[in-house]
Amino acid sequence: MSIYDKDALKDEHILITGATGGIGYVTAIEVVKCGGHVTITGRNEAKLQNLKQECQSINDQARVNIIAANIAKEQDRINLVEKTVKHNGPITGLVNSAGIVGGDTMEQIREDDLREVMDVNYTSTVLLTQLVYREMIKKQKGSIVNISSLSGLRGTYGNTAYSASKFALIGFTQSFALEAIEHSIRVNAICPGFVDTEMGRGAIEKKAKQENRSYEKQLEIVNNGLPSKRITDPEEVANSIIFLLTDAAENIVGESMKISGGSVMR
Repeated sequence: MSIYDKDALKDEHILITGATGGIGYVTAIEVVKCGGHVTITGRNEAKLQNLKQECQSINDQARVNIIAANIAKEQDRINLVEKTVKHNGPITGLVNSAGIVGGDTMEQIREDDLREVMDVNYTSTVLLTQLVYREMIKKQKGSIVNISSLSGLRGTYGNTAYSASKFALIGFTQSFALEAIEHSIRVNAICPGFVDTEMGRGAIEKKAKQENRSYEKQLEIVNNGLPSKRITDPEEVANSIIFLLTDAAENIVGESMKISGGSVMR
């Protein structure tokens, strides 16, 4: 359910990476519900086509542009930004939702896994943002939302690579925000815990196998470990992203918004 006015993002153009995944996918839907135009990107073109159809069925006035891209590749990043602006106009919002999980304990982690996680979750995100930022500066307007994680605020066992990449994204958010606000461009981060998405369920499944439990039992343990007694719905994350994209969050700069079900309070 959308909690925002149907014109909350009227005439805005939001670029969403990782749009084939749960959070990015749902965020695109919420953008068009709020009257915005959207460019969606990811590596699975079939999923992007499905999302485009769903968005247009909700708002047939929305311009929904799909561009398949791997943001870890320089030329894909360049083409993505050029085509986004050419086909859908100036970018006024960026949601950096692309990301992967991976890694192991410090004793077992492999160099290629470490490099891949850091490249996708941090380095590639920064480099794409740099290209979008240059476009936003031309209009002296914009909002950038980085999808970090509770793992970017505190470490967990066997999570060195992923946690480090998300901590890096928080540092990037805070430092970049100080530069960007000089051009009326806001930069913030969202830090969800477990979310009911393919990635979130996969993390719970991995833990279940490590502990020789069923997925259902592990999910029960996770839920019971949260003060709210449940993991987060992707729509809840999307609503928080939409808020940061709108003018209602005009003076929110460099913040990291937690969605933890009460598990992390500081």
